Amino acid sequence: MQTDAALQPSSKREENPPEPSRRGFLKLAMGGLGALALAPDLLKAASLRDRYLSFYNPNTGETVRRVYWTPRDGYIREAIGEISWALRDHHNNQVRPFDTNVLDQLYALQLQLSLGQPVNVISAYRSPSTNGMLCERSRRVARKSYHVQAMALDVRVPGGRVSDLYRAARSLGAGGVGYYPRSNFVHIDSGPVRYWS
Repeated sequence: MQTDAALQPSSKREENPPEPSRRGFLKLAMGGLGALALAPDLLKAASLRDRYLSFYNPNTGETVRRVYWTPRDGYIREAIGEISWALRDHHNNQVRPFDTNVLDQLYALQLQLSLGQPVNVISAYRSPSTNGMLCERSRRVARKSYHVQAMALDVRVPGGRVSDLYRAARSLGAGGVGYYPRSNFVHIDSGPVRYWS
């Protein structure tokens, strides 16, 4: 199944949008968006225009290009649902609504890197059973992973340097950022600020 939603916002809106809304994103931006703080046009775009995500999930073959937040309406429930489905556990199709903070981090990365192509999301939500299976296979998988809480994404930019993606993710000053150059991906999550490689 391929999801290639238009960039038009849906008519179904979040009645009580969760934080961060515009104010929360500005707090993220002012808290250390590095390049965005130095580029007022990007910061303005992040807070005054529709936010959309453009990503490809190689595990499912799905591509998503979807507005998920507008300045007028906040988070769009239907869009968050579609994004969460595309980021589901591909081992068993279990879905959990994604944390909007990590979606905003991915959006900020897309803005900062001026990506003209979808980001590859190679790991997103993991059900407890999938995470347990992966923990048994590798010591590098956390038992209490933010992936299980739908608060983490492992991403790469096709043709891009993983070191550039890592620097951009760190410059956000938000959540956890893991650097995996041998596996060619960067982990981002909306937990406490921390870095590892």
